[in-house]
Amino acid sequence: MIASADAVVVGSGAFGASAAYHLARRGARVALLERGHLASQTSPRAAGLTSQIRATPSLTKLARRAVVKLAAFADETSQPLRFTQSGALKIARTDRDGEQLGREIARGRAAGIEIDWVTIAEARRRLPILGERGIVAITWSPTDCNVEPSELPLGYCRAAEKLGAVLLPHTPAIGFEIGPGGVEGVRTPHGTIATRVVVDAAGAWSRIVAGRLGGALPVVPTRHQLLITEPIAGVGPEFPIARVIDANVYVRHERGGLMLGGYEPDPMQVDVGALPESFETADLPLDIEVLRRLAGSVSEQFPIFQDPAIRIAEHRGGLPTLTTDDRYLVGPLPGVPGAWVMSGCCVGGLSASPALGEAMAQWILDGAPALDLSEISTARFAGRELDEAELRERCRRAYATHYRSDPD
Repeated sequence: MIASADAVVVGSGAFGASAAYHLARRGARVALLERGHLASQTSPRAAGLTSQIRATPSLTKLARRAVVKLAAFADETSQPLRFTQSGALKIARTDRDGEQLGREIARGRAAGIEIDWVTIAEARRRLPILGERGIVAITWSPTDCNVEPSELPLGYCRAAEKLGAVLLPHTPAIGFEIGPGGVEGVRTPHGTIATRVVVDAAGAWSRIVAGRLGGALPVVPTRHQLLITEPIAGVGPEFPIARVIDANVYVRHERGGLMLGGYEPDPMQVDVGALPESFETADLPLDIEVLRRLAGSVSEQFPIFQDPAIRIAEHRGGLPTLTTDDRYLVGPLPGVPGAWVMSGCCVGGLSASPALGEAMAQWILDGAPALDLSEISTARFAGRELDEAELRERCRRAYATHYRSDPD
């Protein structure tokens, strides 16, 4: 056990591990708390894919910075990370979504990200399993990538430890010492750690941690599922990521087979505070029928998933936190000096975590991040509290329209 730290990070998923590493890299004395095994909750169950073209220029710059850091991860941390820069295809099946793709091309080019239209024939050359029917337009972004999700948070944990961070698995934050000037300590079952800085990166438990700090966090843990098939002849890592906008479905190569995941219109939302203390994300009930329906919704574009010979090798799911505007939630916890938040991963948090952890360390230690995070700051929800039913409904809509940059 450690008696004091410059910063205590609660949660060892991609957000927390990245924050701990980047704080330690700057010389801060860091303690990283995790209620279970290190990096064992939602992060290793993620899809591990990136999308650099986001809804605004600022978010696009953030995503681009994250890809740069993912590409350099092994060199920077001396930890392994399977990194595949396969590129990505984005598919519009309606005129409205074709117009969205046009705006994304303009936004990407303005940010210096290579992206352009491709014909169906060119898309099929890159992704031979792609069907020809029902497609209005396709874009190609060659620098998008995918990674092995389990390696990223664990790599950041180990790299932080080498820099002096103290890793404390099976050590939940059960309470906080709050004085007139803000945070003074973190209570654990093994004693109190004196600190002036706490980073709430507790994933599905982040709202509970924020409540114990004395703040409110407008996020809803929401089940997200994916499947991975057994190996398929002809499928390889050169296959790009593919996304179908209106269906909210993604497909990519994984372990010689195919990964398929997506965003159903009525996802399971979970109140982890009502679950037993022993609950782990591995205990989350899954529903393969959700994925079968999503596969059926893109049967013209990906008929391979209707082949009865295809077998499922893995079905997994996690509990990412959703916000009402489908954007990350980072920054100071309003009303609690010394308390910081990294939540609202909105399913895409793992791929953004290198840039967000770097920015969080800058914000805490320097007073401001190098990137503009105003669009994802906690300040945007201050004084705009919603009742629980409205919060859940807005987060549901955000999840159900995830691939729409201008949802209804």
